[in-house]
Amino acid sequence: MVSYQSVSKKCSVIGSTCVAALMVFGCASSATTTNAAKATPPAPQAQATTAPSTAAAPTADSVTIDPADFRRWLDGVRSDALAQGISARTLDRALPGIQPQPRVLELDRRQPEFTQTFGSYLQKTVSARRIADGKAMLAKHQALLGPIEAQYGVQARFLLAFWGLETNYGSNFGGFPVLGSLATLAYDQRRPAFFRRELMAALAIVDAGDIPADKMVGSWAGAMGNLQFMPSTFRAHAVDRDGDGRRDIWGSLPDTFASAAKYLSDEGWKRGQGWGREVILPTGFSYEQADLSIRKPVSEWLAQGVRPASASALPASEGGVQASIVVPAGARGPAFMVYDNFRVIMVWNKSILYALGVSYLADQMVGGAGLVVQPPADDVPLRRSDITEMQTLLARLGYDPGPADGMAGGQTRSALKAFQTRQGLIADAYPSQEVLSRLRSVAQ
Repeated sequence: MVSYQSVSKKCSVIGSTCVAALMVFGCASSATTTNAAKATPPAPQAQATTAPSTAAAPTADSVTIDPADFRRWLDGVRSDALAQGISARTLDRALPGIQPQPRVLELDRRQPEFTQTFGSYLQKTVSARRIADGKAMLAKHQALLGPIEAQYGVQARFLLAFWGLETNYGSNFGGFPVLGSLATLAYDQRRPAFFRRELMAALAIVDAGDIPADKMVGSWAGAMGNLQFMPSTFRAHAVDRDGDGRRDIWGSLPDTFASAAKYLSDEGWKRGQGWGREVILPTGFSYEQADLSIRKPVSEWLAQGVRPASASALPASEGGVQASIVVPAGARGPAFMVYDNFRVIMVWNKSILYALGVSYLADQMVGGAGLVVQPPADDVPLRRSDITEMQTLLARLGYDPGPADGMAGGQTRSALKAFQTRQGLIADAYPSQEVLSRLRSVAQ
């Protein structure tokens, strides 16, 4: 889903064109398959059940919201919505049903204690069960997926991989009332502008007749339906494939798959191109080059000694493709050469781990080989407090890791890479216990 974490799926940064990332949402462990192209949306549940972090018990200091003040605030929403062309009829029906959701604020304020390693993330998101279910879904829906692939150029296996990671093939939409979740987050003062825009977009979707307000269910952060689209993403890219006059990503698989394909196509998906591949890096490889900001033709990487991890040679047509190297588990783990379509996947969710999860699952659905180099078995996840300390120490030493927020984003990794280079370490920008120990020693 496109990312408000890319919503901390998975809640670390807000992406204005992204869907709520599923590193948190849509990763249910059980797999219930959709029985028909027109499915009945799951009934709303008391709380989302898509991730451990969202299923935990509320904290002792539970969030409270003044109902009277919330209703007064909704009066202002009504005025703004009318000014944006949303009908009074829709607002009269939708707004009275919107109730504050204290649980949403509890989940928004809760951050996972530990970061995820590549190995643990891949094990959870691309399980043997999810691969098997994906293969079954690919066979079951090929007649539907084939024409969509032909129209938009997005391979069917990728459409199903997004579906698998986002909602476990439609088995878990989240269960929160989207309007209530978005209104609660817009009423809150931490990110009101972003969520107010999403609330207006959601009201516009209801006004257009795509779905009734009481059927609009999704994650606690407002991500909706089979794809976990945020409302603004839905409005920009969703399509009515089955021709019933509604863009229905909750109950219509034709609409779901076509909307995903259109979104990816709109963002620049290259027809017929894959996402990339696992590679073996040469001895002495300069890990400063392992960065999405560095792009070279595949032929140039091959000339440097980078080679495919599998025995098969690269197709000659890939020689001129622009590619980057990523090492999600650092220098001790597997390396990947990734192409432009990988970057499009990251528009959906701004996470390298998520993009690799989608890519690996898509390949496994069509019999792709497993990893040649396994993630380090002894790779230990850092606590968020460890990342915060790392950022604080980097700043103290004159690097610029950005805010000490406990999230190792691009700026933090760039600062970490600069520190590693200065210290004569392998500059893979990987936040490990070893690097943290060195930072502590140097900063003394």
